[in-house]
Amino acid sequence: MLAVSKTFEADAVRQAYAAGQQAFGENYVQEGVEKVEQVRALGACPHIVWHCIGPLQSNKTRLVAEHFDWVQSIDRLKIAQRLNEQRPAQLPPLQVCIQVNVDGGANKSGVAAGDALELAQAMAALPRLRLRGLMAIPEPAPDFETQRALFLRAKALFDELRAHGLDLDTLSLGMSDDLEAAVAAGSTMVRVGRAVFGHRERKVAAA
Repeated sequence: MLAVSKTFEADAVRQAYAAGQQAFGENYVQEGVEKVEQVRALGACPHIVWHCIGPLQSNKTRLVAEHFDWVQSIDRLKIAQRLNEQRPAQLPPLQVCIQVNVDGGANKSGVAAGDALELAQAMAALPRLRLRGLMAIPEPAPDFETQRALFLRAKALFDELRAHGLDLDTLSLGMSDDLEAAVAAGSTMVRVGRAVFGHRERKVAAA
């Protein structure tokens, strides 16, 4: 389980870590970097793992490469190449997922399913990245079976990429409202914010 800590303070992360949660996700790069540094300064979370899960612009890749352990939202090769070039040599390879647009939503980030294999093969060759799998955020669906059907599209693509020889182990699907359907479809990681931290105030932040 990935605890999505966007908009919550560093102390909330510390409390969740003390309760046994180690993996945390941030949507906004600048806020996330500040929180990474604040939590590190607290000195109480030595095994914490940080995931960048929001849209990533080219001018923010260096910050992400230097501060995060994972990036789940890569949808084009240019971003992957910049992360690869900017990952500090003293850090282990950046763990990455490709974000796929499984339902074709016009306003959704993510590479089209038909273009995912080419992108995955190119990313797998980048030495400072370690391609782990796929992430998807389908449009909200009204019931369990509709949710599951959308997630199964991502699972089918995941299996297809593995069949082409790609060593993938992570399928990041599902959030607080649809995690049961995601798990039923084969998700290996759910991204949960409200169910961990409670309701957050609406906040507009720069990516």
